[in-house]
This record gives sequence, structure tokens and C-alpha cells, in this order.
Amino acid sequence: MSNKSLPPPNWNFRDPAQFLGTGFGVGLLPVAPGTWGSLLALPVAWGIFEVAGRAGLAAAALVAFAIGIWASEKCIRLWQDDDPKSVVIDEICGQWLVLLAVTPDAVHYALGFALFRAADILKPWPVSWADREIKGGLGVMVDDVLAALYAGAALFILVAWMGV
Repeated sequence: MSNKSLPPPNWNFRDPAQFLGTGFGVGLLPVAPGTWGSLLALPVAWGIFEVAGRAGLAAAALVAFAIGIWASEKCIRLWQDDDPKSVVIDEICGQWLVLLAVTPDAVHYALGFALFRAADILKPWPVSWADREIKGGLGVMVDDVLAALYAGAALFILVAWMGV
């Protein structure tokens, strides 16, 4: 049931699930929507961290995860696509989780972005297992959370090792 078309033929910004699921429309960009979703997450994470600290960013990631399950599930049904590439709230949530490992800094965020995109694309185990086996809105979100755990750990170690 996957057509992977961008943008979906029946998207609607008035629908909160589609608006939030596509990262305010960023996921509708025709090339590399997941990368655009992760890029959107960077300045938003910086702002959240500046206003509410690490706890605020963690809370935002948790809220994005919950909204992401709901929005992804609705988009799956509407667009009849088991993993709609236009849905990027999973990348936003995952990127925020990675950035919990560091404080806002251009180098830290750039490294976090690169590590998360690599983990999300390469899908090391159990990310690949979750991507294949967990279906629906939860499945859309879980593989990115698992990729974020790899990337966040790598980022934490790399920043500590490099002393940047």
C-alpha cells in the first residue's frame, strides 16, 4: 500500500494531522523530505532550549512523539501509504531527541544533524527491525526514536571526546 508520491494528491493544510505531520508543510518538498524535516527541527530545538532548557526540549520531543503517532496514523489512512514520506514529524521528534545530548552550539547541532540522518538512513539494528515490523503511526515514529538513540549516544561521545 505504498505509493511514495510527493505531495500526496489529497493533502489538506486545514487538517491538523496533515499540517503537523508534514512539519507545517516541509514534508511536502519534493526532494529529501526527511532531511528537510530534520533541518526544520534544528532552529526550533535551539529556541525551545533557550526558553525552556533541556527539560523543555525533552517535553517537546515527548509531545511530538504523541502527536506524531496520531498524525502519522491519520495520514497513513488518508493517503493509503504505509509510511508516507511527506510525514516528517518523526524526523523532527528524532532530531530533538538527538539534540538532548548537547547544548545549543552550531558545531554540536551540525554533528547531531549528520549523525541522525546517517542513523535514520542506514537503519542499524534494531532500527531496521522496527521499520519493517512495527506498523501504523507507532511504527512511523519508533524507528526514528531508535535511530535517535544511536545518534544521540554517538553525538555525546564525539563531543566529549573532541572537547568541542
